Amino acid sequence: MAHMIEVIDDVASMAYVGQVPWHGLGQQVDEGVSPEEILKAANLDWRVEKQDLIAQHPSDHKLDQVIPGRKALVRTSDNKVMDIIGNDWYPVQNETAFEFFDDFINAGEMKMETAGSLYDGKKVWALAKTTEKFEIFNGDLVESYLLFCNPHQYGKSIEIRFVDTRVVCNNTLSVAMSESSKKALSLTHRCEFNSDEVKAMMDISAEKLQSYKELAMFLGSKKAKPEAVVEYFNNVFPIGGKNPTRERSRNSQIATEILHTQPGAEFAEGTWWQPFNAVTFMTDHIVGRSQSARLDSAWFGGNAKLKQRALETAVKYAEAA
Repeated sequence: MAHMIEVIDDVASMAYVGQVPWHGLGQQVDEGVSPEEILKAANLDWRVEKQDLIAQHPSDHKLDQVIPGRKALVRTSDNKVMDIIGNDWYPVQNETAFEFFDDFINAGEMKMETAGSLYDGKKVWALAKTTEKFEIFNGDLVESYLLFCNPHQYGKSIEIRFVDTRVVCNNTLSVAMSESSKKALSLTHRCEFNSDEVKAMMDISAEKLQSYKELAMFLGSKKAKPEAVVEYFNNVFPIGGKNPTRERSRNSQIATEILHTQPGAEFAEGTWWQPFNAVTFMTDHIVGRSQSARLDSAWFGGNAKLKQRALETAVKYAEAA
């Protein structure tokens, strides 16, 4: 199928609260749903375990051998082998990942928003809406979410990060906790997951959102000349591939085309806030094979890094304006 969403027993492993989310995927659940309830609604209430890898003898199974140093990571509900891992790889159950949100939910600091899995269950995630938000330019609202990604795949780390969403267009921007804690919140499976230790590092969401607000206000205060905007798009989306003689990449042209038609284009029109959001809008909603592919890239892949680079580049252009 075109989507990367797992389907188990004809049910997609995706659930959401309220309106259809920007990626347009999943089953709707009631507002105020608990982490456990959205886990079940998203068809994620399964477990994984490490099992021995066996080298079978072709004629005499008495000679079968356990392969040392390696294990199979198996989903117990259907015996699906998720990956081959080492003895020192500690799986984190989906239930444990979702319980991470319990304290925040009970304290009224967050509400569960969406949950799902990609790549046949190898990438499980949950998203909760926080109470942190800001409004700029007389109606341009930005809200903050906490994203937890729990991969069942060797070499992949648990990722916990804040995701800021511009409501008018559902553009997203992933934000690291802080420079000092960035690596600590990309958590290896080589040690057991400690929820309390991670939560102790997270008491800074308002600080990060305030920093983003200040950048947004700065971009919205600086006029962007048309020729500088074209140069900016060319820097963000450079020419590559088999046509190095072209003047502009296709993505750079698309960004220029939607500059004045993107949702929210009326806010701080003519400033550097506008071209930056053209980049985030097209990467979240236009570029990519499917909505699930865009979701994965927007939060975890190349587009997440591209948008961060686009923000830093926009600030440089605004400083020079």
